[in-house]
Amino acid sequence: MLETGKIFIGTSGMGHQPPGGSEAGEGEYLDLRFANRHGLITGATGTGKTVTLQVLAEGFSKAGVPVFCADIKGDLSGIAAEGVPKDFLLKRAAEIGLQPYLFEAFPAIFWDLYGEKGHRVRATVSEMGPLLLARLMDASEAQEGVLAIAFKIADEGGLPLLDLKDLQALLTYMGEHAGELSTRYGLISKSSLGSIQRALLVLEGQGADQFFGEPALKIADLMRTDAEGRGIVSVLAADRLMMNPRLYGTFLLWLLSELFEELPEIGDPEKPRLVFFFDEAHLLFKDAPRVLLERVEQVVRLIRSKGVGVYFVTQNPLDVPETVLAQLGNRVQHALRAYTPREQKAVKTAAETFRPNPAFDCAEAITELGTGEALVSTLEGKGAPSMVQRTLIRPPSGRVGPISDDERRQLLATSVVAGLYDRDIDRESAYEILNARAAKAQEQVQAEKAAREAEADPPPSRWTLPGFGHQEETQAKTSKPSRAGYQRETVAEAAMKSVARTVASSLGRALVRGILGSLKR
Repeated sequence: MLETGKIFIGTSGMGHQPPGGSEAGEGEYLDLRFANRHGLITGATGTGKTVTLQVLAEGFSKAGVPVFCADIKGDLSGIAAEGVPKDFLLKRAAEIGLQPYLFEAFPAIFWDLYGEKGHRVRATVSEMGPLLLARLMDASEAQEGVLAIAFKIADEGGLPLLDLKDLQALLTYMGEHAGELSTRYGLISKSSLGSIQRALLVLEGQGADQFFGEPALKIADLMRTDAEGRGIVSVLAADRLMMNPRLYGTFLLWLLSELFEELPEIGDPEKPRLVFFFDEAHLLFKDAPRVLLERVEQVVRLIRSKGVGVYFVTQNPLDVPETVLAQLGNRVQHALRAYTPREQKAVKTAAETFRPNPAFDCAEAITELGTGEALVSTLEGKGAPSMVQRTLIRPPSGRVGPISDDERRQLLATSVVAGLYDRDIDRESAYEILNARAAKAQEQVQAEKAAREAEADPPPSRWTLPGFGHQEETQAKTSKPSRAGYQRETVAEAAMKSVARTVASSLGRALVRGILGSLKR
């Protein structure tokens, strides 16, 4: 039943083949050579998508391929524990001919943006970039332009943007110097700045401040294998993260972009270097601007040559844009409901994307599939899609359901990345640099003010005696003598002045008497 170089998905033809068709009990496989051609897992809630995801993740791990997946409900954590032989699992294994059916635990690393159920996951603001940050804040086109200017100023000014307070400090600086910056970079509207700052406060309240910072996640830590050569499964705890779906979608898109930017081209390898499962994929595309959709399409189309396979997991195939849907070669379609016009359209769309099988009507089968049953079509031969088959999905070897809190704590303590991401690092960045520049500028302003005051009213020289300084000389030249000036006269000067006054008075009286006497005669 098992084949080298392939992942066993399940068994098809269980009573659904026409006379002359394929034999019952034919195995359905995912060829590792085409696993980097991406894939799609769809189906309504409760139809078995999570189990299918776990089966594929286990298969990749056994093949030595690292896996990254988001654990929306906590169920995927069971992949790190050995499975328990339950009746419904044993029954399915016997039904599809899976012998021997072995239970085993798989190597796993648990991650969490909030650091509660896994190792902390962080990214810097610079790594996120203005486009994804604008998406995260639901920014307008004008606000996105201001963010682009902010990143440009940071690059040219040597201002590392690591966390939210760095970006907030830079926006404050831009507001204070909007006039001079606008002449160089274009209009910087203070209203746009204010809107961005308010959006950052909202993000901070939603816990995004815990995501931005250092140490930033290293892509190499998602691409590890254990001592036995099995690929390590990185499980992102996303139950709390899903309360902020925009942060969830933006984070996973950032991770894809980082893989795309950092990994070298390797063409089509014998097996992928990493497989990335994007659960609740509709959150990535919902209300996304055109430029972001183009970015996703570009990454999905080109990341294949870097050895990365991307598998979108969602309820409805209509959640994925057609340009992206066309890139997904390996497909597993669980049951869909067809009660509303949109659901009916989804069933029709899903059926039309498969290579038809004359054994059954594909659209009709989609609505009849039971739990753990799916339509499967994978790439084979020279990369052509196989004929769609109605398939019973194999049971997983790991535990079906979540692990306990004690088991999680033990796995975190013995993890290969234990201690690498659990402590915050706050090195000098834009916040500290701008604050230091502002303090230095304030000191310079105060020094210049003090210099101007000293120049207008200089202090007395320490070599000038009291009463003979510059101030006194100026005052003596420009003002009338005061009473204090007379008190500084010597005794001789006072006596001479008194004699002069007496003589003048006697002479005056004598002259007056002479004149009056002559008049009488």
